[in-house]
Amino acid sequence: MANAGIVQDGDPVLTRAARPFDLPAEAEEAREVITELMDAVGRVRQLHTFGKGMGIAAPQIGIDRSAAVVFPPGAGTEPIVLLNAHVAEASEDEDEQYEGCLSFFDVRGLVPRPLSIVVAHSNLDGFTHLSRFTHGLSRLVHHEVDHLGGVLYRERMRPGVQPIPVEEYRGTGQRWTYS
Repeated sequence: MANAGIVQDGDPVLTRAARPFDLPAEAEEAREVITELMDAVGRVRQLHTFGKGMGIAAPQIGIDRSAAVVFPPGAGTEPIVLLNAHVAEASEDEDEQYEGCLSFFDVRGLVPRPLSIVVAHSNLDGFTHLSRFTHGLSRLVHHEVDHLGGVLYRERMRPGVQPIPVEEYRGTGQRWTYS
């Protein structure tokens, strides 16, 4: 993924909280960052198909700003744009499923996540919205919101659990399963 312009594991931008936008004053800068994120998604999609959906956060393209985009699974889905996002509420019910990350794409990690989250995020006008996400979309959004806080999924894994090489992972191209 480094060939697609994705910052790789070990770069300090991935492990520090991204700077929030002062909206609406910095709306134009936020638009530019969103455009750069969308361009990066295009480059990444040329290299890999994402059956579970995908997301990318500004720190992953070397921009220390609090912006991310998430594409739900399925053709023609509209991206979810997250500015200044943080998890405002998380369900106690959780599950554990494998995740990957563009910044260390050669492994997959078994990560526990809430089955439902509420995310507070801003629009370009500076108004805060609360959005609820469930199941796989909750997992995708939470992963990207973590990036905005400088948290990598390895930090969410249970003690003693290690990522596995992508060659051993058997879920490529399949959606996460929920009962």
